[in-house]
Amino acid sequence: MSGYLSVYAPFTYEKVIERSRFIANAAHVESEEEARAFLAGVRADHPLATHVCYAFVADKKGNLLRFSDDGEPQGTAGMPILEVLRSKKLFESAVAVTRYFGGVKLGAGGLVRAYAGTAAEALAGARLCEYRVCRTLTAAVGYEQFDALKKFLAARGCTPSDTAYAGDVTVTLSVSLEDEAPFCAALTDYLAGRVRIAAGETGWTAFPVG
Repeated sequence: MSGYLSVYAPFTYEKVIERSRFIANAAHVESEEEARAFLAGVRADHPLATHVCYAFVADKKGNLLRFSDDGEPQGTAGMPILEVLRSKKLFESAVAVTRYFGGVKLGAGGLVRAYAGTAAEALAGARLCEYRVCRTLTAAVGYEQFDALKKFLAARGCTPSDTAYAGDVTVTLSVSLEDEAPFCAALTDYLAGRVRIAAGETGWTAFPVG
């Protein structure tokens, strides 16, 4: 399958609306179990909160989704948060918006704007990544070619996950499947054939967005 966008690291955002305190927590989750654990952690951090409303999409295709108004009027919290996730095309992502009631009622429209707005602003500040299926490659070069290899990788924004120094220098890196063939051809051409490239396993790799 093609890549998908997701929250990469936990993020917290807070704002006050009509004296009510709204706290959004966003996180990467890869299953309903992980999403429930994330929500349990939010609730544990806010035992006195009036509401902990949430939505999550816990798979790569958008089939595993849940949301909750947690006592707010139906349709004013969970679904608006879910719509924010959908509008941003985020998968394997969860957002919980905790509310401490400040004494001023917002009305249905105000609640929708408050929950959706808080979720959207949290996701705007969160670190997002595009997950792509990648191939692990190893590239072995002589020490005299190592500087050229580093220059080639830097020009493509490719950071090795490991570098081993032995008879040769061997770097390990990940390349998206769609880029694998042109990447290997370009590297071989750049080093005039003085590189040995070996293909390894495939897996999902996160690439920063923005």
